[in-house]
Parts: sequence; structure tokens; C-alpha cells
Amino acid sequence: MPDTTVIKVDGAYSPKGPEGQKYLANGRSLSMRLWEREAPGESKAPVRRDYETVGYVISGQAELLIEGQAVLLHPGTSWVVPKGSEHSYRILEEFTAVEATTPPAEVHSRDEPAGD
Repeated sequence: MPDTTVIKVDGAYSPKGPEGQKYLANGRSLSMRLWEREAPGESKAPVRRDYETVGYVISGQAELLIEGQAVLLHPGTSWVVPKGSEHSYRILEEFTAVEATTPPAEVHSRDEPAGD
């Protein structure tokens, strides 16, 4: 029997999360989100999340601070933030990236800033 759970999400109409991320397609065990044209600024407060994140930079630059290590993110690079790792981001120039999270970040309030 063919799989009928195929989901298509048009990013132009995607819902936004609490920090400005656009939620894209999601399945039972992973989801995608888009950070689009994020403005440069100060480092965000360090957080630990109850999900793993992998990302890919489309444009711009950011610095990922993870467990005391600084990683420069620029177009064409990808990264992993393991579940439970303390991390923060600082946008250095207007930044667009896509991320996938497992389990889905938006389920059960995993993406909410409160309680970080």
C-alpha cells in the first residue's frame, strides 16, 4: 500500500515560531524550519534543547557557540547541535539557514523560550 502521508509546505505561508523561525514540513520523528534574513546582533542567551539539530547555511554568517567552542557558519556549511548541548548563536551578517530537528522542535513546547 502506498504511503499517503506526503506533506508539502509552502514557506510563504508557514507558521512562525516564538523566535521568528518558519516551520516547514514535519514528520513523526523530525521537522524542518527556516531562519530567513535574520538580522545581525548580540549573541542570544545560551540554551539547552530537548532535541538534536542539524543545519545548513544558505546565506550570511553566524557564530555558533557550543559547549565553549566557537564555530563560524557561512554559506555551504552545515552543523550539528546534539540534544542537551549548551549553545547560542550570534548573527554576524544577514543570515538564512534551514534546520532539521529530531524529535520535532515545535511539538510539546520544545521550542518555547520559557524554561531554557
